Amino acid sequence: MKKNKYPFYFIIIALISLFLGMNFGLLAGFQYIVPAFIKEVLPFNAVRPLHTLFVVSWILLAAIGGIYYYITTNSSVKIFNYKLIKWHFWLFILTGIGIALSYLSKNFAGKEYLEFPSYFYFPIVLGWILFGINYFKSMLPSFKNWPVYYYMWSTGIVLMIFHFTEAHLWLLPYFRDNYIQNIAIQWKSGGSYVGSWNMLVYGTALFVMEKISGESSYATSKKAFFFYFLGLTNLMFGWAHHIYMVPTASWIRYFAYVISMTEWIILFSIIYDWKKNLSQEKKIQFSIAYKFMILADLWVFLNIILALLISIPAINLFTHGTHITVAHSMGTTIGINTLILFSSITYIFNTKFSFSENTVKKLKKGIQLFHISFILFWITLLIMGLKKSIWLFNNSTETFSKFQESQHILHITFVFFGIGIITGLGIIIYQLIKTFQQNQTKNI
Repeated sequence: MKKNKYPFYFIIIALISLFLGMNFGLLAGFQYIVPAFIKEVLPFNAVRPLHTLFVVSWILLAAIGGIYYYITTNSSVKIFNYKLIKWHFWLFILTGIGIALSYLSKNFAGKEYLEFPSYFYFPIVLGWILFGINYFKSMLPSFKNWPVYYYMWSTGIVLMIFHFTEAHLWLLPYFRDNYIQNIAIQWKSGGSYVGSWNMLVYGTALFVMEKISGESSYATSKKAFFFYFLGLTNLMFGWAHHIYMVPTASWIRYFAYVISMTEWIILFSIIYDWKKNLSQEKKIQFSIAYKFMILADLWVFLNIILALLISIPAINLFTHGTHITVAHSMGTTIGINTLILFSSITYIFNTKFSFSENTVKKLKKGIQLFHISFILFWITLLIMGLKKSIWLFNNSTETFSKFQESQHILHITFVFFGIGIITGLGIIIYQLIKTFQQNQTKNI
């Protein structure tokens, strides 16, 4: 294997992380049905952060692996230092193992979604700095001719460092001792952190669409650059729809409400135009990557509708903290980000290795099982959230434990469809890893 083997290692570990993340999510679902289930070994407060850790690792590692692959195979780009890619990979892997062990030992010393001990901040940021040095040193010579996805990737890398640092400002007494400020920064940094990795993922989507179509117009058009600047504005201000209930300046809330759903509308339009103009020959040649991208477009549309609703402050008051918020985040991380990243990975594998007819058939079965299960899973979350909202705001005298008992059938349904999602994803992941193993002796 040649110098650019590490992008594939990022991708393979990302696929494994996704499978682990889904399984920890399933364990959390079982604990909704049977609260005592493995409670002594893995309580819910350990399972939830493990689920978050592996799912976020999937998104970041898959995006990073794709970006490394795309720039290392670009004949007009001279990679600054291949060793930095290797160091970045091992730094992230060892840090990830350390964080997982801290969760398994119930060592929670951080904030929500970043519950790990704060000293893990340093290797994570160092990894992003290594990524940034390699990326900018390699790409800056061609800066004048950058298509939009290079801007998106560079912005995502820089802002990941900035907002991950911002998420740890609570360690300083100035921020920690002011409760309102502390909460506001926590949610602000979390929303912007997601916006930063969206830059990496959406840039990847535009890259893949360009390469499949053979047309550079998608990544150099005025619409694509408008999408970039809109996404950047969303990253900077859209987080505020998370903190409607925190006493912050009114203009921040109103501005966030206006822009919080606009980014997806443009993304939907770009993918729709690409689908409409793509030749039948290209659809067949890259059938799996195309299928994933079209499904991502469907979830962009569904999430636009949900985001429009829950971004309205009067509705957000009722939905915040219910499973409707979970449905929104699932629609984003699985329905949009995960499907775009699968489109990227299958495009890479299809181009580098090519899929056998049998593999294509199995991948399509996995996609079908996953997607049907995921739609029903998402609907179940919406129903659960709606019922909780009614219970919370209907002056019910029913206790929380009684309410949870009344949700039992929905919890079972939720887990059942979750098993379908994991099975479908498991088929896809297995076929991709198998394809890599069968072809890893090739000149990659």
